[in-house]
Amino acid sequence: MLAWHYAAVLSAPGKMTHLSRNLIQGVVGEFGSVEGDAAVLPVFSTRRRVRVDENAVWKTGLGSTHHLPAVVLETVAGGVHRNPQILHKKKHLAFYSRHISHRGGAGEKIENTIEAFTHAVETGTEMLEMDCHLSQDGYVVVSHDKNLGRQTGFNIPISSLRFQDLPLYKEKLEVTFYTGHYSTGQDRKFALLEDVFKKFPQMPVNIEVKEYNDDLIEKVSSLVKKYKRESITVWATEDSDIMTKCRKQCPSMPYSFTMTRGILLLVLFYTGLLPFVSLGESLLQFYLPSVINRTYIPEESYLKNRFVVWLIERLTMRKSLFDHLVKRGLQVQLFVCNEERDMDAAFSVGATGVMSDYPTVLSDYLQKHPIPPTL
Repeated sequence: MLAWHYAAVLSAPGKMTHLSRNLIQGVVGEFGSVEGDAAVLPVFSTRRRVRVDENAVWKTGLGSTHHLPAVVLETVAGGVHRNPQILHKKKHLAFYSRHISHRGGAGEKIENTIEAFTHAVETGTEMLEMDCHLSQDGYVVVSHDKNLGRQTGFNIPISSLRFQDLPLYKEKLEVTFYTGHYSTGQDRKFALLEDVFKKFPQMPVNIEVKEYNDDLIEKVSSLVKKYKRESITVWATEDSDIMTKCRKQCPSMPYSFTMTRGILLLVLFYTGLLPFVSLGESLLQFYLPSVINRTYIPEESYLKNRFVVWLIERLTMRKSLFDHLVKRGLQVQLFVCNEERDMDAAFSVGATGVMSDYPTVLSDYLQKHPIPPTL
C-alpha cells in the first residue's frame, strides 16, 4: 500500500482481448478510460497517466510486483483522492471565510484593539484572528505576545499585571508581517476577549492558544459557551498537547491542524494514504512561504535559509492536496498576505481564504477577483 506512490507500469501493447477489455473497463470505471489496447489510469500521487493491459506488470519501488489487483488499488486511491465523499462525509462549517483579518488588521490600526476589530468588520472581513493570554487577575486578554516588550516598550509579562494596570500600546507599531511598515490608531488599549464576543456576536473568531495553561484554556472555553458561539469560534495552536486540552474543554468547536498533525497530513498525502484517513480538523492554516524573508523576516535562523524556504514551499503548496481537503469540507487559509501578488498566489494554489494585516486591501482584491465559494 505504501508503495503506490512509487509505482511504474510496463505494458505490452496490442494484446488486449475483448474479455480483458471489459474487465479493465470495469476496474477503471469513472476514474479512467480504455483507449485502444490499453487502459489509461490517473496516478494522482505522481500526476502521471499510465497505460495498462492484461499482461502489464505493476512494479513498486519496494521491489515487489503485482498484476491487476495492484492496478485496482491505485485506481481506487486516485478515485477517492478526487472524490473523497466516497469514504468521508463532507464537513459543513457554520461559516465560510475568504477574508480573515490577522490580529484584527494589524497594518491599518493598532493590532488586536477594539478599534482594529471594528475597522476590519466594517471593511468586510469574514473572520477575526487573534491570540489570548491571562492577566494576573484572571482576565482573558487579547494579545499576540505574552511579554509586553514589543507592543508597549515595557519588558513585563501580561501575567504579572492586573488588566487595569496594563500599559498602552506604542503610538506607532511595526507590522510583524510587513517589515518597515507601521500602524497607528486612536485606540491603544488592550482588549478583553469577552468584549470582542459582546461587540461582534455573529463574527467568526479564530483563537490561537500559545500557552500550556489550564486556566487560560478553561476561561476561553467558558466564554465561548457563555456567548453560545461554539460553531463560529476556532481553536488554533501549533502544539498538539495544547490542542488536546482545548478540545477536551470544548469539543464542539472546530479546530485547525497543529504542527505535528500538519506534518502527518503531508506524510499521508505523499504516501497516498490521505484519501483513506479520517480528519478531525476543519481548517488548515499555514504560511504562504513566498512571504518569508520578503515581507516577513522570521526570527528562526533555519527560515533565513533560502533553500529551506524553497523546500517548504515545494512540499506544502500543493494544489491537489488543498483541492482534496476542500472537497472534504475543510477550509484552507494561508497567511500573512499583505500584497496583492501574495493574495493572488494563495488563491491560485487552492486556498479558500487569506489572512491579511490589511483588511481594506484584501476587500478591494476580492471585489476585483470574485471567487465563488467551493463548499
